[in-house]
Amino acid sequence: MSKVMLGLLLGAVLGAIDGACAGFYDAVTKDMVLGIVFGSSIKGLLTGVAAGLYARKSRSLGKGIALGLAVGLALSALVAAIPQPDGSHFYLEIMLPGMALGAVVGFATQRYGRPMTA
Repeated sequence: MSKVMLGLLLGAVLGAIDGACAGFYDAVTKDMVLGIVFGSSIKGLLTGVAAGLYARKSRSLGKGIALGLAVGLALSALVAAIPQPDGSHFYLEIMLPGMALGAVVGFATQRYGRPMTA
């Protein structure tokens, strides 16, 4: 499997798991969970594609993890900036798992996956 495809799949799956965990919060209603899972999957997918594309160009494990973490943080910050109906924000609850997802995907795309052949 190519590095980009690995990042795409791993990011989408981990994003879906991250989104599904939102159902454990009291402030999140059952009808919101499906949208959160979908949005988190898209956020993870984009993070995975970015990490996979970078892994095709670079072999630096540290830089790959840092890039995944930064992309996950940036995308999560955009989502966390959207206020809830009551005006509150869930910065830590959204940004910390997004950073972790990015770091894991950045690691996986650097370490595993088939490098691009010429």
